[in-house]
Amino acid sequence: MSNPTIRIHNIETDEIIDREMTEAELAEYEKQKAKDKLAAEAKTNEAAAKAALLDRLGITADEAKLLLS
Repeated sequence: MSNPTIRIHNIETDEIIDREMTEAELAEYEKQKAKDKLAAEAKTNEAAAKAALLDRLGITADEAKLLLS
């Protein structure tokens, strides 16, 4: 499989160059993609934990906001 493509656009000359990522760029891209996936999973888990807590307390999110304001 070929590496993802990088587009370089020179706005002064309007020249556009499309090329494959280098190995270093690909490694950084994969690393960032893994970080983004972990961040999304953490956000999902946090939302689920908040929902579970609100359910155990028997209140809505709006009621919790009122209590904390």
